[in-house]
Amino acid sequence: MSHPSHPDGLDGFRKVQRLAYACAEAVAAQLRPGVTEREAARMMREWLRERGVRDWFHLPFAWFGDRTAFTGFKVPLQFFPTQRRLEPGMPFILDVAPIHRGFTADIGYSGCLGLNPVHDRLLADLREHRELILREVRERRPLRAIYQDVDRLMVRQGYANRHRAYPFGVIAHKVDRVRERRWAPRIAGFGAQSLRGLAKDALHGHRDGWSPLWSPYRMSDHPPRPGLWAVEPHLGFRGTGAKFEEILVVTDTDAYWLDDELPHVERWKEAGLTV
Repeated sequence: MSHPSHPDGLDGFRKVQRLAYACAEAVAAQLRPGVTEREAARMMREWLRERGVRDWFHLPFAWFGDRTAFTGFKVPLQFFPTQRRLEPGMPFILDVAPIHRGFTADIGYSGCLGLNPVHDRLLADLREHRELILREVRERRPLRAIYQDVDRLMVRQGYANRHRAYPFGVIAHKVDRVRERRWAPRIAGFGAQSLRGLAKDALHGHRDGWSPLWSPYRMSDHPPRPGLWAVEPHLGFRGTGAKFEEILVVTDTDAYWLDDELPHVERWKEAGLTV
């Protein structure tokens, strides 16, 4: 479904989101047995730098094997890329969040080196989550209640919720425009400007009863807040994890996914799953 250009520059967000997914697809196509998470993350960083990216919501992450399901993750440092090497049949997730011309994207790309039926099943089952999230945001259900409905759907499908392992257990966070700067400082892999923007939102939101982090906690007990949300339902089954991450546009009266021509959506169409 196409949507008219938005005064807030939706085209700019759509372009950077497509750039981020193009990066993930290009790097995924180059992955071979023996490549480490750090090497994959560096490949993404270099690919985007060559195309003019100078600032980041966060630097690229890559997770291989059981790290795609955040197995044993207890502290935030475990999210950062390691020397884990890719092996045949192994799932991987590439997560990259560039800022380009002041527009932010944050995407998650799930793939597999060779055949892995469990991974295929996880990817197919993510489609229902994309539909449920959009439907319930349109119904203006509280974000916390939608989070719980996503949880229930996962349990019904036989999976574990892995986005709960993220800091604050978030399934989504707000994204905004960022002023372009020649020098973009970072704090623990996150762009300082983006963190400042989130902190400002958190401050205003706290006062007005909403949060820029979509979590299972009371701070998300409010209707969907208009703006752009990077949404990432993350399924886990034993040592295999899969997710997508893309921007959901929320207006005062409606909601829609920013772009329906993304790799996971195309994959569902090719498999004959209605989207």
